[in-house]
Amino acid sequence: MNYIIAHDVGTQSNKAVLIGTDGKVYDSFEKSYGIDFPKPGWVEQDPKDYWEAICVTTRKVVSELNKEDQILAMVFSTQAMGIIPVDKEGALLYKNISWVDARANSQSNKIMNRFLGKSIFKKITGIKLSGKDVIPKLLWVKEQLPEVYKNTYKFLDVNGYLKYKCTNKMVAEWSGACSYGFDLNKKDWEKTFFKVAGIDVNKLPDLVKSTDLVGSLTKKAAQELGLTTGVKIFGGSDDTQSAAMGSGQIDHHQAHIYLGSSAWIGVSSQKNHKFKNGVASLQSADPSSSLLVGITESAGINVEWALNKFYKKEKEQGVDIYELMEKEVSEIPAGADDLIFTPWFQGERTPVTDITVRSTIFNLGLEHNRGHIMCAMLEGIGYNLKWTIDNIQKDFGIEINEITVIGGGSQNGAWMQSLSDILQIKLRITENPKMAGAIGSAMTAFVGLGLENDFGRIKEFNPVSKSYFPRKNHKDVYQKMFKNYKVIYYGLKKAYQNINFERFNKN
Repeated sequence: MNYIIAHDVGTQSNKAVLIGTDGKVYDSFEKSYGIDFPKPGWVEQDPKDYWEAICVTTRKVVSELNKEDQILAMVFSTQAMGIIPVDKEGALLYKNISWVDARANSQSNKIMNRFLGKSIFKKITGIKLSGKDVIPKLLWVKEQLPEVYKNTYKFLDVNGYLKYKCTNKMVAEWSGACSYGFDLNKKDWEKTFFKVAGIDVNKLPDLVKSTDLVGSLTKKAAQELGLTTGVKIFGGSDDTQSAAMGSGQIDHHQAHIYLGSSAWIGVSSQKNHKFKNGVASLQSADPSSSLLVGITESAGINVEWALNKFYKKEKEQGVDIYELMEKEVSEIPAGADDLIFTPWFQGERTPVTDITVRSTIFNLGLEHNRGHIMCAMLEGIGYNLKWTIDNIQKDFGIEINEITVIGGGSQNGAWMQSLSDILQIKLRITENPKMAGAIGSAMTAFVGLGLENDFGRIKEFNPVSKSYFPRKNHKDVYQKMFKNYKVIYYGLKKAYQNINFERFNKN
């Protein structure tokens, strides 16, 4: 049997997935790693931890293969927007500045001023820059860590760093380049933008497509991974794009939602759109397509936080806290008895771009218990997604009638039913929702190897197995709660800025 190893490198862990050339998942293994928060608004990770997780999980999924079995290729689906400076020999010069890091607000303002101010910049690009965007953070490195910037040969994202560890080649794949600055029409770096921002474009890697062969494993990498030097490494993609591919929703204007550490709504498109209300037009994992994406930055990571805080005793007793939480949430009425829990633990990108906003529990009373709090948290993520979906339909003229949901959150039945009720849209759950990213990533290797001529058969690899239909009797209560959800943001926006702006802008 021949296999592809697809790595799903997320914010909290890496999952290695062994996928046969028949498209079936045969094995998987996951290893977590840490996240550092050295200052308010700062989020970093050690790239060495990614590679260790890659090695451990790879060795595990191949440990029981037969001698005649063959690994044809390995490919990565990774968290986006990573900034990993390396020197010419590939030595790390700084930790990965994570996609949720918000340290570069002053640099974002400085760059927009070079384009004659925020309003002019927004007219040109469709959005305002924030301290979470990559180019402002590159400028932060240049200003605050001048020796690091000077000695940087290339800035790599997470996918690029892992491909380098495998092949000794420094490249960036198209979908990953989108989170830096990528011209979707020319399929090249947005060089003028980098130059105006003061970033040396020579520090950017050469570009490859998702299906391009980057190289084969070096002898050193093969030894560390427990593989042979014949294993091929392909371009792969960012996790948003690989998950979109793995959802099977790749035709024009088909939509999917991902519910993992973060959440997003993605809509496949044959057009390249301008940014609007934080929704970005990105390069798809399919080099011939694009993807409209609106990201909610905190979703499953919020749920994990709440479970650790509110279900600690049961967890220590060995109780299945996910099952218990779902049961308790299912007993709470729609709207959580007028309790609202906003999901902005790490600021937000869409439907509002705001690094100072934070989560708020609104209207808490003695009548509420932890089931209400968990229910309100899940509903709050739903309101955020609804706000983004409403914007997509309004801003881009796209009608969304059904959505395929993938990611671990899709396995919570109570959440899926409330989400369907909030959106008033039919939801479809795939057979392997937690493997969608890996399956989509593997598809780029299938095409790269010539095993598939195009991406069409991805729909067969992760078929829909369950559906949720919106209940009309919950429509009114959720419309009321959604309206007040938006009022909470606009009503507290100034307060968030007053309390957080200064501490988030300390270099």
